[in-house]
Formats: sequence, C-alpha cells, structure tokens
Amino acid sequence: MKRLENKISVITGAAQGIGLATALKFAAEGATVIVCDMRQAGVDAAVAQCQALGATAAGFVMDVTDRTMVDAVVAAVKERFGRIDVLVNNAGITQDARLQKMTLEQFDRVIDVNLRGVFHCAQAVADGLIAQGSGVILNASSVVGLYGNFGQTNYAATKFGVIGFTKTWSRELGPKGIRVNAVAPGFIATPILASMPDKVIHGMEAKIPLGRLGRPEEIANAYAFLASDEASYINGAVIEVSGGITL
Repeated sequence: MKRLENKISVITGAAQGIGLATALKFAAEGATVIVCDMRQAGVDAAVAQCQALGATAAGFVMDVTDRTMVDAVVAAVKERFGRIDVLVNNAGITQDARLQKMTLEQFDRVIDVNLRGVFHCAQAVADGLIAQGSGVILNASSVVGLYGNFGQTNYAATKFGVIGFTKTWSRELGPKGIRVNAVAPGFIATPILASMPDKVIHGMEAKIPLGRLGRPEEIANAYAFLASDEASYINGAVIEVSGGITL
C-alpha cells in the first residue's frame, strides 16, 4: 500500500516549484490531490500531471488571502470527497527590500499571503479535522524563519510567525488527534531563484555543506513523510531541509 493511500490532501501554491513537486509526490504516494493556486492554467496543468501518475486530483483557483474563497474551496472539497485529511500550507511570496527601503505595500502583501493566508486555510479546515478526530496540517517555514536574512524583514517575520502557528496549533489540536508540523527549506532551485545572477547562486552553494541547492522534490519528500502515518508521533516539529546551510 502507498504511504498516502486515499488521503484527501489540499496543497496551496501547488502549480509550480515546491508546491507542484509536493502535489506530484503525494499523487505518486496514492493521495487524492487537491491543487490550489492563483491561475486556472497552472491549476489545470498540475491536476493533469497528478492524474497522469494515476491519482485522483481536482483543482481550484484560490487566493489564500481571500477568506470567502478559502471557505468555499474547503466546502467544495468536503462535499465532493467527504473529508480533508492533510493541508499543506505551501503558498508564499517574497517582496524583498532592506528595512529603510521597504514599502508598506511590500510589507503588507507578504504578511497577507504568508501569514494571514496560512491562518485562513488552517482555520477553515480545523473544525472538520476535529470532528473526524484525525488530520495533518503542514506549514511552510524557511531557514530564514530560523535565522533571518538580509533584505527580508517581511518574509522572515512571516516564516518566524509560521513556526509560532505550528507550535501553538500542535498544542491545541494534538489532543484532538491532529498533528501540526513545519518544514524549513533552505535554498531550493525553484522559479523564484531562476532570476538570480549565477554569481549569487554560486555564493549560496558555497555556504552549503552539501555544495548544491536543494531540489523541490527533496522538500516534497519531507512533506510526504510528515503527512504519512510513519510520522504518527511527530507533532510541533520544525524540520530543516537545507543541506546543512545553517551549521
């Protein structure tokens, strides 16, 4: 039996990068994959890739900052599939600037997506998970949420904040049979990094003991493990997947 057999899994930001890799990994592990992202074309493409792996998959255009939209998607998933077993709060953005240069719009937008969006999605599924007495919530933090990073006041605040969510919800929901954990990726080769100069990329690689950037699939593997029953006693953890960059 596959490790996520028939687990109804909602993944936000699932049309590209780590989110898409996670959707495909969950599909390969037997999950029913619910792809959520901002653009219809990306959602449709991700659903098709999941189905090509033999998985049941459905897609929804969803903006995590829009609570009405989040609630509607959760209701639609429960109506069609009967339940939600796993939520992967992957959706996130960056809008970098040094403290003195950061605009209020840059600050607010990143807080809205990366922090408020995680809150919206978790709150929207919580009652259903409690009612069934089981479930897993997985949150995307970052090594930046452990150690900070130059030019990322807003992003670092959200990723520190997501760890606070994880620690708090694991206490609140653990007694109800629900596990809550976070993954803290290091520097991963995703479309976000594609725009960076080679010199910057090489500088990153030089700081990593394994000598390379991570692959989206390597983060997806961590999510799949944490979502599975193999991780049944892991709750409130922040798993760093970074090649050792913070050593």
